[in-house]
Amino acid sequence: MTTAPSRPTPRVADLGNGVWTVPVPIPDNPLGVTLVYVLETEAGPVLVDAGWDDPISYQALVDGLIEVGTTIEDVHGVLVTHAHPDHHGLSEKVREASGAWIALHAADAEQVDLINNAPREAWLRHHLEVLTLAGAPQDALDALTRHREVSVTRPRLHYAVPDRELVHGELAPAPGRAIRTVWTPGHTPGHVCLHLEDGDGRLLSGDHLLPSITPHIGLYDEAEEADPLGDFLASLTRVAQLPITGVLPAHEHVFSDAAGRAAEVAALHEERLSALRTRLCERSLTLWQIAEGMDWNRPWAQLGAQNRQLALSEAAAHLRHLVKRGRAQAEAGGGPARYTAL
Repeated sequence: MTTAPSRPTPRVADLGNGVWTVPVPIPDNPLGVTLVYVLETEAGPVLVDAGWDDPISYQALVDGLIEVGTTIEDVHGVLVTHAHPDHHGLSEKVREASGAWIALHAADAEQVDLINNAPREAWLRHHLEVLTLAGAPQDALDALTRHREVSVTRPRLHYAVPDRELVHGELAPAPGRAIRTVWTPGHTPGHVCLHLEDGDGRLLSGDHLLPSITPHIGLYDEAEEADPLGDFLASLTRVAQLPITGVLPAHEHVFSDAAGRAAEVAALHEERLSALRTRLCERSLTLWQIAEGMDWNRPWAQLGAQNRQLALSEAAAHLRHLVKRGRAQAEAGGGPARYTAL
């Protein structure tokens, strides 16, 4: 995801029609906050996302709910747009405090299971293999190993296992409200938006549609048929066709033109695809070389091991989509794969 420009810190706000927003801080992150939404329902407040798992974040959520006129203990459920830590991190603490259910799309529930149960050694082995196949230099392999050696001393991430499923096209479990689940894969396999159909028309967009930044689209599935960028572009089209009166995103601020913003984001990715193909017309490149030459929010040399992994994953998603379109292919030969334009 590209970083957001500096903005005034959002405050708890009544957005009308039984919808409130509570900003929950993301410590040491340029995004600043996750905008958690509170929906009034017949069974009590339902949250859309919960925020980052940190004491400061949790206290902000608790205090924000009091400002709304309710409490953490009153929460009836949590609708999670996707299983990233700034959205799903506090879900378990909310459930512990209130007995609330947690709902998530099945594809992201699978991601939660992998995160909770995959051995750390398998993670390192997999990513070293990815770097090697991408043609990464030895110092990049060593940097990732050092990063992992430091990270294993930290507590392991453990995400709440959902007890309800969000299904595309069905109403979300918010008693007395008509909130339609819209599956929007791309940023994650199971990302969803939530369309308020109960006399409202606004879209709770999670990270799928943001007013001035774009979500990270990475190759989260190594299977040959996987095409996250293609999924994302199709999701943008799906959302643009909905009768949306306004957008309530998880970061930055509320905005109105969903279709216009979806078109802008799609055009941005088309520009990146075109630039990549132009480079591949000039000479064949490894995935590492492709990533080195793409535009990021900081120069490539300033990206640490973890951010280079994210950048490499996003470059891989764009390359995969070019291949799916029949505009690029892998060259025959041993060693790290090299790609050329078609």
